Amino acid sequence: MRVSDVLTKGRIIPELDAREKHGVLDELSSHLARTVDGLDKGKLLELLLERERLGSTGIGHGVAIPHAKIKGIDEVVVSFGRSKKGVDFASMDSKPVHLFFLIVAPENSTVAHLKMLAGVSQILKDNGLRERLVWASDEDDIYRMIVEEEKRVQKGAVI
Repeated sequence: MRVSDVLTKGRIIPELDAREKHGVLDELSSHLARTVDGLDKGKLLELLLERERLGSTGIGHGVAIPHAKIKGIDEVVVSFGRSKKGVDFASMDSKPVHLFFLIVAPENSTVAHLKMLAGVSQILKDNGLRERLVWASDEDDIYRMIVEEEKRVQKGAVI
């Protein structure tokens, strides 16, 4: 499963309104719940906040990958949010986070959940892509960049 299989343009927020961690998680949860049947926004937010208490999902380099497994959905879903100004997310490198990938998986899907985390991490390794995503013009541009990078990474992985 590829990121582009589960991320749609309608699940991209080109500029988050929130300026702090809780607000970002709330905004991402609300946005995703509007596009996914059976996804309980309140429960999702509760799970995301619980996960953040274990340790920040801010992985550094301006990126955070909040994630949760939840009852009520049948497949992995992903949304993306961007903050040009950046948000203090208690990231590993203590720098503001600009790019947020929210991954939500069915409660019993450990393998799919981990594969999606790995897939998102893989495409975000490229510093140039991270920089371009911060300054992309809109959700179409953001989506196109993600799809192109994913194809490039997969092409490089073929032996």
